[in-house]
Amino acid sequence: MITLQETIRVPRPIADCFRYLADFSTSEQWDPGVYRASKLTPGEPKPGSEFDLILNSAGRRVPMRYTVTALDAPLRIDLQGQGDGFSAHDVIRLRSVGPDSTDIEYHAELRFQGPAGHVEKLLNPLMVRMGKRAVNGLQQALTRQTEIQRPGLADRLGHALLLPAALRFTEHGYLAMANKGLSDSVGGKTAVITGATTGLGLAAACELSRLGASVVLVGRDSLKVARAARSVREFSGAATDKVSTCEAELSSLAEVKRVGAELANRYPRIDILINNAGALFAEHGLTADGHERALAINLLCPWLLTNLLLPSLSQARGRVINVSSGGMYLQPLKLGDMQFANEPYDGSKAYARAKRALVAVTEYWAQQNPQIFFSSMHPGWAATPGVAKSLPAFNRRMQGWLRDSRMGADTMVWLASSQAPIGHSGKFWFDRQPRPTSVLPGTAVSKDQCSTLLQWLESNT
Repeated sequence: MITLQETIRVPRPIADCFRYLADFSTSEQWDPGVYRASKLTPGEPKPGSEFDLILNSAGRRVPMRYTVTALDAPLRIDLQGQGDGFSAHDVIRLRSVGPDSTDIEYHAELRFQGPAGHVEKLLNPLMVRMGKRAVNGLQQALTRQTEIQRPGLADRLGHALLLPAALRFTEHGYLAMANKGLSDSVGGKTAVITGATTGLGLAAACELSRLGASVVLVGRDSLKVARAARSVREFSGAATDKVSTCEAELSSLAEVKRVGAELANRYPRIDILINNAGALFAEHGLTADGHERALAINLLCPWLLTNLLLPSLSQARGRVINVSSGGMYLQPLKLGDMQFANEPYDGSKAYARAKRALVAVTEYWAQQNPQIFFSSMHPGWAATPGVAKSLPAFNRRMQGWLRDSRMGADTMVWLASSQAPIGHSGKFWFDRQPRPTSVLPGTAVSKDQCSTLLQWLESNT
């Protein structure tokens, strides 16, 4: 048997620490030895709740299942883990040492069977190192950031050259992040998320619900929205009244106006708005309003919805996160042909141009509304149902490299919840760091172009 014993002190109330650790699927955020963790048992963690983990082990992915054997809130968590040829018994004890300080003692007993049992002594130093890394990661995840990490020289050069940066758009970029913790509570806050039935939007809704927010899921299909709401409740254990839905076809200006008025009436204070809904189309098509479809859903919808919700956001001194795409780096604005009518249609270009316009609009909103924090971000290359449908060849070629939805949603959740000093409103983010909005010649949006864009938006919505 190998025994691990570590104690750390974190500057967080004991209730926060217990809430974060009781859902052991958060281990993927703080333990470098865990590639992925998911909760199998719906609802709040309780004795008998099960979690599936995939471990990083010498370049291999090793499955393991953990079961909560005892919970004594907020003082103790007991878990039993079982893998192929090994088992673990983990005990996490918590002790309050002040209103904002907690000691966490992590005790683990590891047993190996079969061939690994014969070299257990040789494995001991490796297991001890892994345990120390996990506990150090936990301390980092539960320590609020006092400053934002800035991209280093190699990272900045990578973005300037694009191709090296694109390599970080894969899951390897996410896995290389120094801190993946999402532990800042948003209890008592209301978060509205568009495109929340699958993919990034659903992943963000689940995580924000776990962090305590009342989430409002906006989608076009009533059955899918209801299914998503159930998934969020099962993931976070949130009460029924903490997960609400709104059905709307967001490519329709009339529908956006209707749902905007409905949300403003239902929620005089909105703390978080995530404009995530988006679509990429293979062929040119027009909405009932006569707008090219990608332009309508990726730009006109967030423009109109955000403007309608500004009073509610202002009341809460809220945050707006606009989801863009790394593809925008390859495209400039085409103000003379916003509807993509004068050149052969290219769905990827239409999508990227709309996203570039959205980033420019984000900067404008930030200047005009200092009481609201605006940001835009891109999620990297994520394996979502939308990508599989819109870019099937890309999805096939990049299998094994793409991020999953939770990785892609990480930065939007962090922007929505973090108490770190994020800095000035209006910035563009990737993997929790501010990034340039343009690197190729001719792709930056000038003040005159932004002014023309705003006039066009005003006259077309």
